[in-house]
Amino acid sequence: MPVAHEIDYRIYGEEMQYVDVELDPGETAIAEAGAFMMMDDGIQMQTIFGDGSRSGGGGLLDKLFSAGKRLLTGESLFMTAFTNVGQGKKRVAFASPYPGKIIPLDLSELGHYVVCQKDAFLCAARGVSVGIEFQRKLGSGLFGGEGFIMQKLEGDGMAFVHAGGHVFERTLQPGELLRIDTGCIVAYTHTVDFDIQFVGGIRNSIFGGEGLFFATLRGPGKVWIQTLPVSRLASRILAYGTYQRKEEGSILGGLGNLLDGDGR
Repeated sequence: MPVAHEIDYRIYGEEMQYVDVELDPGETAIAEAGAFMMMDDGIQMQTIFGDGSRSGGGGLLDKLFSAGKRLLTGESLFMTAFTNVGQGKKRVAFASPYPGKIIPLDLSELGHYVVCQKDAFLCAARGVSVGIEFQRKLGSGLFGGEGFIMQKLEGDGMAFVHAGGHVFERTLQPGELLRIDTGCIVAYTHTVDFDIQFVGGIRNSIFGGEGLFFATLRGPGKVWIQTLPVSRLASRILAYGTYQRKEEGSILGGLGNLLDGDGR
């Protein structure tokens, strides 16, 4: 297992956060394309295949295969590496893509292995491996939805993931079971057992409005949970922009829309 670079950091903001990473000379941080916000002079930016954790070994096909797996999680083949090539400490900042929280994960304290939603990863220290995690159980594979294909973060360095809304951490005791919407799972340690369970009940299935399946997480281990999955946020915005508004129209008709600035 490669030794990750030891980076210092600080997280700023409330609803729209960014993480400020401090790099010593020669240290490198990696990030998803589009996460970059700003950096000091003296930091060199370079596009790399995958996460760069295999740069010290393996052939071209091995590197292509490692990077190609990222396509299955909806990410780009490439990531961006930010290296301090100057003198003294330099800083680079990465911003969250939508309202929520940035979660710092010290992999050396979390069993060197954390599984997260496929769009949650934001940035990490060079040496952290960002791979793909298939849920092997039949129920997870057939009905897992957002939770079927996930990312795995391996190594001993710092990694940062982003989640929507309010985010909280829960520690599950051995055998303790938690049922949760698949989209609300941000990440969990590799010791947690993940599966998909049928909601059950004809009324729940047809009229419940929460989907036919939910995830089950069984301890021991840590779980990070978000209150606003980006898929839920996107569906609400899409619904609001496509249906005919009636709250004003029932009394004021088009005048209500005109008064509140929606005069289409």
